[in-house]
Amino acid sequence: MITIRLTVARLAHGTMLVASLLFAGSAHAHGNASIAANQARAIEFPDTADYQTLVVDLHTHSVFSDGHVWPKTRVEEALRDQLDALAITEHLEYQPHLRDIPHLDRNRAYDIAADAAKKTDLIVIRGSEITRDYPAGHINAVFIEDANKLLKIENPPSDSTSSAAFSRAARKWPAQEAIKAAHAQNAFMFWNHPYWTRQSPDGIARINDFHAANARDGLLHGIEIANGQTYSEEALQIALDNDLTLIGVSDVHDLIDWDYKPHEGGHRPVTLVFAKAKTAGAIKDALFAGRTVVWFRNLLIGREQHLQPLLQASLSVSTLRYLNGTAVAEVVLSNASDAAFELRYNGDYTFMFSADRITVPAHGQITVQIKPGKKLRTLDLPFVVENALTAPGKYAQLTLTVAR
Repeated sequence: MITIRLTVARLAHGTMLVASLLFAGSAHAHGNASIAANQARAIEFPDTADYQTLVVDLHTHSVFSDGHVWPKTRVEEALRDQLDALAITEHLEYQPHLRDIPHLDRNRAYDIAADAAKKTDLIVIRGSEITRDYPAGHINAVFIEDANKLLKIENPPSDSTSSAAFSRAARKWPAQEAIKAAHAQNAFMFWNHPYWTRQSPDGIARINDFHAANARDGLLHGIEIANGQTYSEEALQIALDNDLTLIGVSDVHDLIDWDYKPHEGGHRPVTLVFAKAKTAGAIKDALFAGRTVVWFRNLLIGREQHLQPLLQASLSVSTLRYLNGTAVAEVVLSNASDAAFELRYNGDYTFMFSADRITVPAHGQITVQIKPGKKLRTLDLPFVVENALTAPGKYAQLTLTVAR
């Protein structure tokens, strides 16, 4: 349990054609007018005492595999969401648009996106998705140098634009060899949607010998616990048991606006990365060190040592005073994050006008009245944070302390 002793709030230091028309010409650096107009959809969390909190989406797609938008659109969306880093991770072996967009270079999506982001502060990360059937499933490799080296076809199909023939030929190269090729490029690799019902019909993630061996041998570094609209407690437990970095991603194929409706208050799942600086190298170092928290809907999921500093930076209590002629205390709870924190009081006092559950709105504050029984100069307020998980069924705890 972490104790915070603060008297003031802490603040942190459709189709390809439709998509192209929708976002054309709006790529600007963070903070410019077009981005400011979308401030309500920005994903924002404060820096912690020791690290910058960077918002990252490491799994997205464009028309260069099975997505439906041009890579520049992914950049536009990331700027609107005020992401710090983005990876467009095309399927290497699955190319359903091959007849319409034939291409020999598997780096094209990255190149186009990186060029679109040139005059912004968005970091575009080079990555690819290794695509196989069970037991390998799908694995993302990010921070690679050349996607082409992760793809090998011994006998190319006679019809080079047939996506089905291409996929059959490409998948014959063993998945383990593709993983070794990514490892040779010092890639960070994570297991995608291990609970995907196409490969796990009951929706329960279970680690198999293939992934267990790669995790043991240092060839698998992370696992998606949240992908799109889904979250898996079993994947979280696999991560904790096998020392894998917690990853949350959009895995978006259509428009972010269609899938996550930010205009209605929704957001894409993301990975909050605690990095020493806003650079690609610092993000990579943090991922390998496991310094992440996943933001999924209104749920924060992370290891205790990474989640607690974020809660400490996000929540504060201030302005202790007593109502005239009473021992009823009034305090202000403030929230510097995108999470609407759902708190359950876990102490000995009772509250006026509320029971033991309090919601502190995102980027807002509430005033609460507490009955300690007598006037005290200091109040310790222990809470269970019911939308912050450190393990399946285990909620983070936090004590906020305020003094007169």
